[in-house]
Amino acid sequence: MSDATSRGRTGQKRPWLAALLAILYPGLGHVYLRKWGRALLWFLIIITSSTFLIPQDAVPSTLSFDALLAAGRAVPLPVSVAILMLTFMSMADAYWLARRSGEEAVPDRGEGPTTTASDTQTCPNCGKELDADLDFCHWCTTKLDEYPED
Repeated sequence: MSDATSRGRTGQKRPWLAALLAILYPGLGHVYLRKWGRALLWFLIIITSSTFLIPQDAVPSTLSFDALLAAGRAVPLPVSVAILMLTFMSMADAYWLARRSGEEAVPDRGEGPTTTASDTQTCPNCGKELDADLDFCHWCTTKLDEYPED
């Protein structure tokens, strides 16, 4: 199965998957979307806020289940709500970015390369600009059967 078929529509990331990954850990949905700067920003925001907001006595000394459960109970409710809100904002941002990039990536499904008003030809599969010297799209490697001559 090709990458385009596995995603449903060419070039479009799944917004629900970006949101799910962002719930697992803030910034992970942005990594899926390849928004590296935003992913790093969300990672830093959650780590920094957790470092400053979670009291030192709530940090477990061991990684046993009981110690983690006790640590979760020791975190004050306002701190839990603040971290939950940051996670929700990361999820909403990842979902919105995936939806926005999906709307931009919807290609024209006509036959052969298309020509825009500025006489640049675009790929019928991914919608990106084509190089006139190539008989395939250098962005998505789709073979172009016919390339209209100008």
